[in-house]
Amino acid sequence: MADADSLILHHFNASPFSEKIRLVMGLKGLNWVSVNIPSIMPKPDLTPLTGGYRRTPVLQIGADIYCDTQLILREIERRHPTPTLYPNGEAGLSWMIAMWADRAFFQASVPIIFGAEGFNVPEAFKRDREQLSGRPFDTEQMRAASPMMRDQWRGHVAWVEEALEASKGDWLFGDKPGLGDISAYMNFWFLRNAYRPGYDSLMAPFETARDWVERVDDIGHGTVETMTSQEAVALAGQCTPIARTGVDEQEPQGLREGDFVSVSPDDYGRDPVTGKLVFSDASEIALEREVPGLGTLVVHFPRVGYTARRS
Repeated sequence: MADADSLILHHFNASPFSEKIRLVMGLKGLNWVSVNIPSIMPKPDLTPLTGGYRRTPVLQIGADIYCDTQLILREIERRHPTPTLYPNGEAGLSWMIAMWADRAFFQASVPIIFGAEGFNVPEAFKRDREQLSGRPFDTEQMRAASPMMRDQWRGHVAWVEEALEASKGDWLFGDKPGLGDISAYMNFWFLRNAYRPGYDSLMAPFETARDWVERVDDIGHGTVETMTSQEAVALAGQCTPIARTGVDEQEPQGLREGDFVSVSPDDYGRDPVTGKLVFSDASEIALEREVPGLGTLVVHFPRVGYTARRS
């Protein structure tokens, strides 16, 4: 039965970013709670928790709401440090790999998949992704770009292959899996699940990477129970945030505790979330919000990839 300390993941099965979190649950052998949410808007039980943030996944721990895989992973590591996501001391480098996988590698995956499969995508999904990205969901354009993106995708795989061959173990940084492996794996999982012929073709020359993908597959997802989105919202209303407090004195914009601040992603899905600043450092910013019917929630965001400004 879920309680104030439960790791509650709001996600949907086909989300590649959610797969990163599910694998970390498996890597750490954690018990967690799955809340299945829609892949497109509206998300009526998610946005009241987040203050309007709509991207997937979101982690809920009581009345604390964590947005973006970057911060979700940091919070899981902070609360459940064993086994660590950095078994060989590679924390900083792993975060660099995560940003590369989330942006450059992911942007090569998308047109390959939707250039091939976009004609089968429901119109509602296309309209939603147009709203999310701020540009047309143009299947013909993605199909035209696909050959060039295949070139790039192969180049990204070659980097992974080289790293694995240079490693002293079965994983990117040695004999234990960590954040770097799970972050890099995301795009392999995404292409394989969404467009298997393209995956098989592009992966054919890369035996070392293929074997590594199978090892990551075997990590699994930990121990999962389910709850409804309505139950998750109700639980948030019964809990009190336990977020850290205190604002970094070195805040570049001079933000201070108690300031009203708006935070939004800097790439897509730029729906701003506004609240009272309660915590910040170089990696995280947290806003307190008063939500009718729920009370006080605190919404947390990473700093890299997000903009914050006084509202």
